[in-house]
Amino acid sequence: MNEPLISLKNIVKRYRGVVALDDVSMTLNQGEILGLFGHNGAGKTTMMKLILGIISPCQGQINVLSNQPDKSDAWPIRAQIGYLPENVSFYEQLSGLEVLTYFSKLKGYDKSMAINLLEQVGISHAMNRKVKTYSKGMRQRLGLAQAFIGKPKLLLLDEPTVGLDPIATAEFYQTVEQLKTQGCSIILCSHVLRGVEQHIDRAMILSAGKVQAVGSLSALRQQANLPVTIKPVGLRQQLNNHPELAQYVQCHRDNNSKNKVTNENGEATLLVPEDKKIEVLKHLLANNDLHDLSLQSASLDQLYQHYSAIANQSNQEHK
Repeated sequence: MNEPLISLKNIVKRYRGVVALDDVSMTLNQGEILGLFGHNGAGKTTMMKLILGIISPCQGQINVLSNQPDKSDAWPIRAQIGYLPENVSFYEQLSGLEVLTYFSKLKGYDKSMAINLLEQVGISHAMNRKVKTYSKGMRQRLGLAQAFIGKPKLLLLDEPTVGLDPIATAEFYQTVEQLKTQGCSIILCSHVLRGVEQHIDRAMILSAGKVQAVGSLSALRQQANLPVTIKPVGLRQQLNNHPELAQYVQCHRDNNSKNKVTNENGEATLLVPEDKKIEVLKHLLANNDLHDLSLQSASLDQLYQHYSAIANQSNQEHK
């Protein structure tokens, strides 16, 4: 098995007695996208700074691209890392091309790399304009171009779609998928959970410096035991006209408080446990009145709210 590109083991980081990260462990493999989520102050930026080698841990071990990132001899690995901070800032009096050419040369690439990346992020038409004339969205695109220099092996992206319109956001995620197929590993922080969900392989949820949950979305759904929403179309009558289905759902509602039935425009909406969805679907499909249905497992947003609520409750109990 290949060694992970990133390995954090029992990391503790304190700032003047305040614990920013508390016994955090994680790995990131080649070609994997990890979504890193948490409230402001949860420790996301601290984790990124540790991976970049900008700061050092108080306890624990960090390995990035087979090196300790905070060591003086780790500078060669930084050319293989792309980073987009949450708040991008560039030299206002330089043009977009001048800015990107400067950063490209820092990584050992020439002006042609800068031009190609400006075209890729859709601002080549403004490459000769000063950055101070750029809109917020254009600055964000310039920041993305800077992060993509040299086709990095590792990308750290903090709120990368802030200021981007829907088309630019879609194009950004297309680029992320292309980089992933080329073996690039990515850590992606975002508060826009709905857009991130389909692009990540695993999610890590931080709360007050602790790992609250980590794993694939399917694993987190199974662990959280949140209900699946099933909306049948065609059952215009109330469920009491379908006694077998009504009895089945009522039975589960008694055993699981998360399971209930509502009515919306005469249609039933069922919330059932993840491990019971096939059984419920069989009951629905056996009904002749049914002509369509939709099924939705717990979203990333719902999972985040679930694990955050657990963290908040735990924090209250320890106060």
